[in-house]
Amino acid sequence: MKMPWMKLICLAFLFLSLRNQICYGAPDDYDDYDEEEEPKEKNPPGQDKCNGIFLMYTFTERNKELPHVKNVTAQAWSFKSKATLVNTGLEELKGWKMFIRFQHREVLVSATNAILVDGAGDFPAKVEKGATLSGYPNTDLKTSVDTAGDLTKMSTEIEFTGTMFGLNEKAIPLPKSIRLANDGWKCPMLTTYRTFLTTCCHKDPKYKSLNQSAKGKYTPRQYGDVNLMYDVLKSYEGSYEAQVTIDNDGTLSRLDNWNLTWEWMRGEFIHSMRGAYTRRIEYSDCIFGLPGQYLKGFDFSQVMNCEKRPVISDLPLEKANDTEIGHIPNCCKNGSLVSPVMDENNARAVFQLRVYKLPPDTPKTVLYPPQRWNITSLVSAHYHCSAPVRVDPSAFPEATGTGAKTYAVASWQVVCNMTKPKKKRAKCCVSFTAYYSNGAVPCSTCACGCDDSQTDKCNPSSRAMLLPPDALLLPAENRTAKIKAYAKLKKKPVPRAMPCPDNCVVSINWHVSSDHKAGWTARMTLFNWGETQFKDWYAAVELKKAASGYDDVYSFNGTKLVSPKNTIFFQGLKGLEYLIEIKNGSSDSKPKVPGKQQSVISFTKKKPEAINIRKGDGFPSKVFFNGAECALPDSLPSAAILLSSMPLLFFSAIAFLLITYPFHS
Repeated sequence: MKMPWMKLICLAFLFLSLRNQICYGAPDDYDDYDEEEEPKEKNPPGQDKCNGIFLMYTFTERNKELPHVKNVTAQAWSFKSKATLVNTGLEELKGWKMFIRFQHREVLVSATNAILVDGAGDFPAKVEKGATLSGYPNTDLKTSVDTAGDLTKMSTEIEFTGTMFGLNEKAIPLPKSIRLANDGWKCPMLTTYRTFLTTCCHKDPKYKSLNQSAKGKYTPRQYGDVNLMYDVLKSYEGSYEAQVTIDNDGTLSRLDNWNLTWEWMRGEFIHSMRGAYTRRIEYSDCIFGLPGQYLKGFDFSQVMNCEKRPVISDLPLEKANDTEIGHIPNCCKNGSLVSPVMDENNARAVFQLRVYKLPPDTPKTVLYPPQRWNITSLVSAHYHCSAPVRVDPSAFPEATGTGAKTYAVASWQVVCNMTKPKKKRAKCCVSFTAYYSNGAVPCSTCACGCDDSQTDKCNPSSRAMLLPPDALLLPAENRTAKIKAYAKLKKKPVPRAMPCPDNCVVSINWHVSSDHKAGWTARMTLFNWGETQFKDWYAAVELKKAASGYDDVYSFNGTKLVSPKNTIFFQGLKGLEYLIEIKNGSSDSKPKVPGKQQSVISFTKKKPEAINIRKGDGFPSKVFFNGAECALPDSLPSAAILLSSMPLLFFSAIAFLLITYPFHS
């Protein structure tokens, strides 16, 4: 069979092409095309499309820890993971903060390139309810435009090690969510993969800060209840001079005998200080630590403190004009900073210190503030403090009085806010009584804590028992007989182990004493069960529905506050500024007598139908003493135990005399 000539030509060309490939190999362009692979994506999914701050949390590994148990939920696992933040947008993020909502009872043991800002921030830290981290030493995420794409300045990677509980061996333990914790940023969508989570955060266009200062080179200043500044005034090779300013700006905030702590992260130590002092004067940590290795021949005997975490306290008043350790404006107030509502001139403390640094941080341009700040007080709120944030340098009046200003070399700000005390960790408590009930609702059991030795004799988990109002005048150890007698009278069971006392140094009784169509009255009594008196004390109550009707207070000074809303502020009259300490009884057989202050408070009813005193509108929803939020009772007085009308009048008169009479003793 003859083939058409066109087919013959095609076969010939095909033969020649195959011959060339076999003998000489395929052409270069053929090779490239045949073996070319699709380009692999260098960045994690979603990062290239994110115009903002890209966050990612990646699980790395976990291993079973000892002891090995059969209960899966009780089995501990060590784990490793990492979090990544990348600025993929056009706006620099200053002082970044990241929140990770863990969900497997995690305990963080370490974290690189970041510090915890929850509580004191020490490792190991229980983070089962989540953890907020901030950058250290790199606190800011710069943009690609400003760094020519330098990822070391645009991004941060945090490596975690820790312990978690539960889950079977094949499960991948990821957090519930991740997000930026900076104000004004939103992280709307979370994408979950098998071993990692990602989200893209962007600036909220509707966000407007109410407490930021004017824009500058660094992060705008924020304002909380207590604001601290760390200002470097002078910088030298190997050391610098700094000033710390503590401003008590919260309406209800107060500091008594304050103690300030922080943590040196780079081997620094305090050489000297003016306006304050460290609780421990020692230099052995320098001699046997890194300073002793680097600073050969240095005289450490003149050093004030070499602790990694020093405790700093205020100087007493008599040191204010001491030219060696005092003589600084706003120093030496014996640790007392009152609310600015009481006295603006006594709401600030200042001290200065000389700090020595170690290599490689000796150049005068290398400055790092201490981290993990915390401030505590005798009877005041618990404070949660932020990490130090770089702000524009602070300005100070020039010493010659010309009107010129001098500026700090560098400034950092730490913001501390009051927190609600954890259960059984309050510093004061409240009891409730009312004219329509003959039983007092006492402070809750272990309101201010119970130690182990105490719980051998009482029940820390039992609910506090009702007691007669006159028992509120007695120390806890003298109330038992009255509580049992009252329970027997009311035919209530008496447990073998009585409830533990509240153990609070300060307790407050709020008594609703009358109610009528046009208004109502209450009586507030403060008790000091401690051995230290409180000078310039104050208290505040929040009444959600009744505060608007506040009329007058008769034995205190009283002010209705604009902020917080529905809050009335009380302080002692001139000559009655002291809530004195507890005193011994008139004889050995008599119980101790607490220090007391008391006043009647009157209210009007602007809308009588909107307030129901008997249903609880006359009792406060929050009570504060010297800045500390007090623990409230578990219940309100009940009219169910109301006596008949005549006995009630008799009881009210007796209760009033019992509570009022001791105040004149």
